[in-house]
Amino acid sequence: MHYEEYGDVHNHLMMFIHGGGVGGWMWDQQVQYFSNYHCVVPELMSQSPFSIEQCAKELLLLIEKKANGQPVIVIGFSLGAQIAVQMLSIKPWLIDFAIINSALVIPSPTMERMLQPFIRLTFPLMKNKTFAKLQAKALYVNDDYFERYYHDSSTMKVDALIQILRENMTFSIPHDFHKAQGRILITVGDKEKSIMKKSAKALVRSHSNSSGVILNNIGHGVSLADPAFFNRFVENWISQGQLPEGIAIQ
Repeated sequence: MHYEEYGDVHNHLMMFIHGGGVGGWMWDQQVQYFSNYHCVVPELMSQSPFSIEQCAKELLLLIEKKANGQPVIVIGFSLGAQIAVQMLSIKPWLIDFAIINSALVIPSPTMERMLQPFIRLTFPLMKNKTFAKLQAKALYVNDDYFERYYHDSSTMKVDALIQILRENMTFSIPHDFHKAQGRILITVGDKEKSIMKKSAKALVRSHSNSSGVILNNIGHGVSLADPAFFNRFVENWISQGQLPEGIAIQ
């Protein structure tokens, strides 16, 4: 798996795992802010065929190779958050801090059955810039990053997209998630779909050492929507255990 490294290799390892439809570039504001950490940013879509479990295993091996005995922080968004959940379940002792942003963990079997014909029908739209701009706006991808977003989405193969979405829609909380030994913060935006909020609540209830927050005035993609807010709450939670502003998930 391709990845980039930034910052101080002698400090805590901080891995950023991007979501579907975007790339490691979505974390540019974070690797700049956390330049005193050892930041590792993988590119997920280089894996074929795509598998959440296989990605998780590869990233755990990468952490073991790169951590140098330092504490490990894993931050994932959407598909990347699902991978982080899987990582916590496979090697519960390895990750000291995990931030799970907008992870879908309630499978949608009806949507999954409709997935293939729907994607094959609408796939040509992905090469249409007007459509891409609407999609980018929903993910808070601004003009600075639009061309990178458009390149990533328009060059994806239809079978690869179907496989990624199938993995996303069928993911559920792994049996061993409750064994994770580190601290876990789960976030979701208050403007996200109800199934995303239900997923966040399910994750909080599945782990006794987790905290969850519904973030005010945020949709799907807090780190792109408000990088400064995101960076501050990540830093404050890691260093002080302070929860971000929002509604606590009980």
